[in-house]
Amino acid sequence: MKIAILDLGTNTFHLLIVSVNKKGEWKKIFKSKSVVKLGEGSDNLKIISEKAYHRGLKALVRYKKIIDKYNTKKVFAFATSAIRSSDNGIDFVNDVLKQTEIQIEIISGDKEAELIYYGVKQCVDLSKGKSLIMDIGGGSTEFIIADSHEIYWKHSYNIGAARLLQMFEPSNPITEYELKAIQSFLLKELKPLIQAVHLHKPEKLIGSSGSFDTFAEMIGYLFYKKNIIKGVKTYDFDFDEYKKLYDKILCSTDQQRKKMKGLVRMRVDMIVMAAICTTFVLEKTKIYQLSLSKFALKEGALYVVNESMK
Repeated sequence: MKIAILDLGTNTFHLLIVSVNKKGEWKKIFKSKSVVKLGEGSDNLKIISEKAYHRGLKALVRYKKIIDKYNTKKVFAFATSAIRSSDNGIDFVNDVLKQTEIQIEIISGDKEAELIYYGVKQCVDLSKGKSLIMDIGGGSTEFIIADSHEIYWKHSYNIGAARLLQMFEPSNPITEYELKAIQSFLLKELKPLIQAVHLHKPEKLIGSSGSFDTFAEMIGYLFYKKNIIKGVKTYDFDFDEYKKLYDKILCSTDQQRKKMKGLVRMRVDMIVMAAICTTFVLEKTKIYQLSLSKFALKEGALYVVNESMK
């Protein structure tokens, strides 16, 4: 049986089509992502602008044609921060249903964190102690403290890279004053996270997909002149290399970042906020191990859907 999973994020819409056998084992048939930037032109994601709304609809009309082309029997679509927090998110969901017959489920931040966990669990070995999983989206960032057996704590914060960028509108390059203002904001927002880390004592930070893919690709080209994560599902960062990349990102301008290998155009501005948020969490939690999971929400959603059909 063929199953399609749609992960409708603030910046990017993802489509994953797989074939599932009778044992519940799946094989990728098609995978794609479209940059839609639903938060662009919006005041703190309170509404999806007309242009972004149109981009989102256009992407899903195109995805429906691909889904039909592969004769996919089951379609599951999950909407996250931008759609759940905007005033016209429901209108978007209804328009998608009318134009494509795709029924979108708007999931809570808690549910989003849970699906991310199940995605990471299929990709990374979580059996060696507790880990802190971090997923930086455009509108929200999810944190999960877990091991291979269970989730001990999870929370979704409205501190996605696009949202932070709109809130602080940093200079080019960012100033020390602006950096401290963002760090002060994060300290206030993330107090429950820091308390949870002190309680559960995770030993490793696992970044799922998105910005962490980008960090790894940038490090590969910066230090090894190649894409070091091509063909792999996980990657363990060298902490010193990550810190050097962080310093390089912070002192760079938009124009300089556009020339950096491994950094795609859509992340040129948001990578600054993603790096600040990641480094803040590492420093405040005193975690010095950083890993990448290429699996995230869509793989977690596939796992849950697959289990429910057994």
